[in-house]
Amino acid sequence: MLHSSHPVLVWVHGDSLSPTNPALLAYPDAPAVWVWDEELLRQWRISRKRIVFIYECLLELPVEIRRGHVVQELTQAMHAHGAKRLVTTHSPSPRFKQIVQELSRQFTLEILPIPPLVPPQPHLDLKRFSRYWKGIEKYIYPH
Repeated sequence: MLHSSHPVLVWVHGDSLSPTNPALLAYPDAPAVWVWDEELLRQWRISRKRIVFIYECLLELPVEIRRGHVVQELTQAMHAHGAKRLVTTHSPSPRFKQIVQELSRQFTLEILPIPPLVPPQPHLDLKRFSRYWKGIEKYIYPH
């Protein structure tokens, strides 16, 4: 078993699967973990194409990839790394809330907000996508 005694472990989940994940940026030297959620994979019947896409994204991140019950895997990773605090990013998912509730019984959690993709807009025309896109495109592709 690893035992690096790092005080922080970063949990990367599917709602912030990016090199700009705020938890990865805030703790660049901390070990990071992704867990393929067995229960979610069974319930959602995620296609192989999507699984491959997620896996390819993971290969670009500094994460240890695990598979199983998320709380159990994160608990094992916390102990293996001697971590005292688990850091992740917010998710609106009810499953995320359930997992966080279980983890908070054992560990100190820090949940970082995910910055919005575009700044709040004073007026958005949501009736037509092309008008909406025209208003936000400059934030997505600044050049």
